[in-house]
Formats: sequence, structure tokens, C-alpha cells
Amino acid sequence: MPTGTAGIAGIDIPDSALAREATELVRDTAGPLLYDHSRRVYLFGALRGRHRGMVFDPELLYVAALFHDLGLTPGYASSEQRFEIDGADAARDFLLRHGLPAEDARTAWTAIALHTTPEIPHRMEPEVALVTAGVELDVLGLGFDEVTDGQRAAVVAAHPRPDFKRRILAAFTEGIAHRPATAFGNVKADVLARFSPGFVRTDFVTVIEDSRWPE
Repeated sequence: MPTGTAGIAGIDIPDSALAREATELVRDTAGPLLYDHSRRVYLFGALRGRHRGMVFDPELLYVAALFHDLGLTPGYASSEQRFEIDGADAARDFLLRHGLPAEDARTAWTAIALHTTPEIPHRMEPEVALVTAGVELDVLGLGFDEVTDGQRAAVVAAHPRPDFKRRILAAFTEGIAHRPATAFGNVKADVLARFSPGFVRTDFVTVIEDSRWPE
């Protein structure tokens, strides 16, 4: 894999033509909030992977991290499927268009599609596990102590997170409020329950009890 540009917190940023194009696409499409968040996801994921002694493909992890929230943006959001799938589809198509193997594209797709699903990604390919690890640290604060104070400070200095908690929740709400059915069975129901007036959760037990089966 190509070497990266000068590192942040000891982590190189991939600098291949593919990585540069991915950077430009997400920076121009997603805006500062999601761009900086996505770069932090890569950096925190890579740092947590290094802490755990994991071997991973930096370029593949980088592209998956960059694309992971692209489905929250108007240009990539559908009105019928989960936003994670929108971003996963975009990353898969981007990688295949650049001639990467189908297996790499599938790994990136899986990493993005599962990044809001607890536990399962950590049993999968390193890049899948580390996209989730980066998201969990940046959004939820999980794995906070796997990264040193100095490393966190360096990442945040390069990619600041002003008022991040409020702004990322607003981005989730805006990106999924028009497709509330996609919150069934996942954490986004918590977002809509708090911030989307009139949202009614689909109840798993009720779905079973009200199905067409007689018993």
C-alpha cells in the first residue's frame, strides 16, 4: 500500500490517488462536521488497532471511515434504506470504480453497514472492527483509555470537534427523520424518540404479536 502523508498522533494519512480522491469527495460533500468526524474515526480506529496489535490495511480503513456517514448527506441519502447502507453502497462503488478487488469493496461495505451495530463488527475483519472502534471512541467515548491523552489531543487539534455532541445528534436527526422505519431495531430509534416530534417506535414484541400467524 502507498505510504501516507505526515502523521497525526503517529498515524499516517494514506496519500494514494484513491485516498486523495476519497478525501476530496467527502470533504466537498459532507461538510466540516462529518468530514472532521470521519477523519477522527480513521485516526482513532487506527490507534485502537495499533494498541491491540492488529494488522490492517490503512487505505481500506481510511476510505471506509471517510464514507461511513455519507448516507446522512442529501446527495447520498435515499428515502427508503438505512443511512449506513447508503454510505456502504457509495464506498463499494467508489472502490470498484478504482479497480480494487471485490473482496476489498465488500469489506468496506460491511464496515460501514455495521458501524452502528454493537459487538458484531469486532468479530470480523480488522477494517470492519476498526471503523466501529473509531466511531465508538469519537461518538460514544468507548475505548477512551486505549488512546493516550496526547494522542487524543493531537487528533482533536487536527480535526476539532466544537459542540460535537449536539451537532452530530442534529445530523443524525436530519439524515434519518424522513425515513423513520429504518430506525426499527437499532440505536437510531433513540435519536428520533428524543428529537423528532411525532416519532413512534416500532415495537418488536408488537410486530410478533400482530403478525398474520394465528399463534
